[in-house]
Amino acid sequence: MAAALSVEHEAILWPMLALVALTFAVAGRMYARRIAEMRARRISPQSIASRRAAVERLEDTAAADNFANLFELPVLFHVLCLALYLTGNVTVVQLVLAWVFVALRIAHSAIHCTYNRVMHRFQVFVLGMLCLLAMWVLFALQLAG
Repeated sequence: MAAALSVEHEAILWPMLALVALTFAVAGRMYARRIAEMRARRISPQSIASRRAAVERLEDTAAADNFANLFELPVLFHVLCLALYLTGNVTVVQLVLAWVFVALRIAHSAIHCTYNRVMHRFQVFVLGMLCLLAMWVLFALQLAG
């Protein structure tokens, strides 16, 4: 049955690349917002040389917070995508879950970088986490079976 659900294992790299693109897009937004605020408020770059100083001096840190968040849970996604690719265990189900995870991360970033309602962001985060958990459980079952 697993063979009938298998797809070209390279297909799992596309959602991974989409998440990388999101990370760079958020980085661009972070730097644009940060530079604009620093210019508008005449903040010296040296005065925000550390993360702590930046948090204390800058008012708009949502994009920076989201950028850092893209190196937390998504790390497990990247590792899993590479593991699926290397083992050839990519299935249609895994691929769909991967794209759903990416879509949820895009929604999470959009919420975080715009109106930033914590409960909306949290709900999307939990859905993404459950999606990623399902991917890992399926992968473990594939390896065990």
